[in-house]
Amino acid sequence: MRPIVRGAVLRVVAPSGPFDPEDFAAGVAFLRERYEVRHRSDVLDRAGYLAGSDERRLDELNEALADPDAAAIVAARGGYGATRLLSDLSLERVRDAAIPLVGFSDITALHALWARASVPSMHGSMVAALGRSSDEARARWVTALEGDGPTLEGLERWVGGVAEGPLLGGNVAVLGSLLGTPHAPPLEGALLLLEDVGERPYRLDRVLTSMAQAGWLDRVAGVVVGELTDCRPGTDGVTAEAVLRERLEGLGVPVVGALPVGHGDRNEALWLGQRHRLDATLGTLENVSASQG
Repeated sequence: MRPIVRGAVLRVVAPSGPFDPEDFAAGVAFLRERYEVRHRSDVLDRAGYLAGSDERRLDELNEALADPDAAAIVAARGGYGATRLLSDLSLERVRDAAIPLVGFSDITALHALWARASVPSMHGSMVAALGRSSDEARARWVTALEGDGPTLEGLERWVGGVAEGPLLGGNVAVLGSLLGTPHAPPLEGALLLLEDVGERPYRLDRVLTSMAQAGWLDRVAGVVVGELTDCRPGTDGVTAEAVLRERLEGLGVPVVGALPVGHGDRNEALWLGQRHRLDATLGTLENVSASQG
């Protein structure tokens, strides 16, 4: 991996859905205050709910991976579309390029590929969101990108205990779409990150039940639950948090909630694929990969 420092080259790609051009321009302008930003002229293409054709988005991502100067690849936005690219993306190309990827939500599908290639990636805000973020949030994003990410404290203890492992995962619905495919993340001994937006609690239950039945949840060393934004209960009154507690608290591993990560007002950037230490009793999550060399 190339150092990510002031003046580094960031390649901006749009592998998923289209986005607001003004937010994108504002995000690029912010990044250019510190980095050299490169993107294709057709990054604003639209094809319905996609940021252009599969061919355009695939070519764009491959071009970014082939850029010998790139220190990181930053997604413009999530939405939907990354899973459509997985079958045509080369695991070896991602591994050989060793360029970290930045994004979340739909980018969870690509984070899984990066994890399979043993290349770290950052779960954090994307360009369009940075365009409308506060100065404080932007500063934290830069600090995480150029370092190890924050140590998070004050997390809710769901199941106490301590565990260490690579932090992996992301959006619940996108992870569910990888079930039964060769594109699933390598969860053995991992700390599983879960977040989502706009999903009814019963839909989250369906995905988590499928994960359990597929043996995914038996493999993890711990679980960290982020924001469940606008995951409103139906007339039955069952909340999203209640669903996740019911599905996760019996796993026999440490579990925490209230991680400030996801689609809420605060989306802390965390490095996936790097070893973290979860102390669910104290309510802390720390990146320990640097201290362990």
